[in-house]
Amino acid sequence: MSQETAAPAAPAEEQPPRDGENQEDQAEETPERQRQEAWAARKALIQHGPSYVMSLDRTASATQVGRDQFGVSGGTVHGNVNNYFGPAAEHTEHFAGVVPPERTAELADVFRGCPSFDEALDRLRTDKVVVLSGGRDSGRQSAALMLLHRVAGGTVRNLVQPGSLPALLARLDSADGYLLLNFAAPRSNPLRESHLLGLRDRLVRSGGHLVITVEPSAALDDVPFVRWEPPPAEEILHAHVTSRVGEAAWPELCGLAAVKEFVARQHPPAAIEQFAQRLVAVHRGEAGEQALAAFSEQAVEAQVTRWLTDDQRELRDKAFLISLAVFDKAPYAVAAELSDVLYAGLQHTADPRQLPVIPVFGSSREDRLALAHARGYMGTEVTEWGVLGQFIAEFREERTAKALLAAVWNLHPSARTALVKWIRRLAEDGRPLVRTRAASATALLAEADFSSTMAHLIEPWADDPDPGSWLTAANALTLAHLLEVETVLPVLREWCTGEVERRRWTAIRAYGLLGPVVPEETLDVLLHAVQSNPDPVDEDGKPTEAGRQFADALELLLLAVREQVLGALAERLDSERTVRTYACLAFLQACKQTEEPGDRPLVLHWYADAVTAGDTTTARHLTAFWKALLADRVCGEQALDVLRSWVRRADGMPETESALAVLLRHITELPPNDHRVGHLLRTLRDSRVAPSPAAARLLDHLSAH
Repeated sequence: MSQETAAPAAPAEEQPPRDGENQEDQAEETPERQRQEAWAARKALIQHGPSYVMSLDRTASATQVGRDQFGVSGGTVHGNVNNYFGPAAEHTEHFAGVVPPERTAELADVFRGCPSFDEALDRLRTDKVVVLSGGRDSGRQSAALMLLHRVAGGTVRNLVQPGSLPALLARLDSADGYLLLNFAAPRSNPLRESHLLGLRDRLVRSGGHLVITVEPSAALDDVPFVRWEPPPAEEILHAHVTSRVGEAAWPELCGLAAVKEFVARQHPPAAIEQFAQRLVAVHRGEAGEQALAAFSEQAVEAQVTRWLTDDQRELRDKAFLISLAVFDKAPYAVAAELSDVLYAGLQHTADPRQLPVIPVFGSSREDRLALAHARGYMGTEVTEWGVLGQFIAEFREERTAKALLAAVWNLHPSARTALVKWIRRLAEDGRPLVRTRAASATALLAEADFSSTMAHLIEPWADDPDPGSWLTAANALTLAHLLEVETVLPVLREWCTGEVERRRWTAIRAYGLLGPVVPEETLDVLLHAVQSNPDPVDEDGKPTEAGRQFADALELLLLAVREQVLGALAERLDSERTVRTYACLAFLQACKQTEEPGDRPLVLHWYADAVTAGDTTTARHLTAFWKALLADRVCGEQALDVLRSWVRRADGMPETESALAVLLRHITELPPNDHRVGHLLRTLRDSRVAPSPAAARLLDHLSAH
């Protein structure tokens, strides 16, 4: 007996992360996640987040945020024409009904062949029976009917679903075409070639032909089948339009911008037929072109509704759809792995007494992607170990992810409990990609229903004792603002000035991330908040929580917004003591950052560019910060450590050494700095373990001046 190995998954309540009401208690038992550096966390958000997050990057800050973006790229969607021929199915003894000839003729006028159709046609003529495997919305039913029309040409009969294929033998007693739609072949009773041999012998004797359509997930043990792939969308649209208005009108109609956009997105055949009807109405002057522009989004929403409300689609498949919406354009294995966790939660909601059974070796990757109208390709993933090759999965229609999450959240609230627990679990995952996608999914849910998303996800994260949860909440609010959720900024302003400390740190980090988008407001709010927190360091000279949080936010502003923030902070170094300490902490952290490991430090590169461009103001402000760092009792020693690392880096980078030479000459204008830097360079030059040639040259350069 061929049956896939299955494993019962743990109930949902055993798997999700901490519930909001007992986070305080569990925090005492669970060690705090390691605090991630602010700049590294920002890079992870940009690398693993949706495409619109690039507006946080200074080099792409002019990017406009599209309302329908979610970090995906468009492609093709293979959908299904849901044509039901004949009267409603009546379970008579043998047949569900005869397909009306006029309907067959109508379909024949607009049907277009393709390689998979030609393959199935050859097999049907030779073997008398063919199994056509395709997605429910891929047009497989229309293709099956056309196969029988081309081969048999006579009466086509719909067959009632049999208990088993051998039960069909008595029914195939005439030279007709027979259509068995959506045959269920569960893994406990797979379809075998031996079943088809008996049917083929019967059909040879009677002169009939049989087409069986199945889901891609059907268990086909050793049965040869044809995987159905519909023709290109433009060919289907051309057929439907020209059959109504003639060939002469097509060149003009296909040149319309709305038509080009629609064809590029590759909608299901049923949606293409409906679009063709609107296009014909536009051609005849019965409707305006705006009707075409609105149709595409409506078709996506209709497709999502069919997926979620289809009782014949397994709950595990629906969980995979939701997971893929969160991990669209991410490694397939991650989406598949975490979809099973979501499935366990959804199954617990549906029936707490039944343990979900997950086939360990279930449907193939290709079949699961076909059911989701998705495609896979070899791409890359940015990891802490570098860029790695991965098999990436994405929806063929770029708006599917956003529409699917909004539909689950707003139209199926019974799924919220499992979805919330699942997203909380994602936020605690060890992988930056997974944590980032938890935030981006939450942002989309906030766009669909802000108040519920705040209550279920963002506020519990912001109130959690773990700083990692504050970061997730900040990321979610940041992305929600980029999606133009208007209520985000008022929430951030309230939290920044409120009494709840954890929410204040969440808002401060979010403002730090939003610096390139709203630089004036961000700087004003943070400087005002800094004045209300006069203790950046404790009695031992170590940064307090306020010191760390404000330093992180100001660091992000310095590196992302640059000159505007640099000037505002540099002007306050000598006049505002509290701002000076926070600004020095932020600048010190910024000096440690590089774009990639082994690259020239970002701040030193910034200084070199300013000197080369003759930007004396920026160069002067950067030099002022370094003088303040070396004179600061908290940051002085760490600043020397940073300079030491820069000199070591200069040993292999001449461009770093030249920029460092100019900077050190201006820093050492003050006698105390001259002594400190000189001692540092001599120590590196005379090191017995690894003497620094760059230190020797820099020391000679300073002596010459």
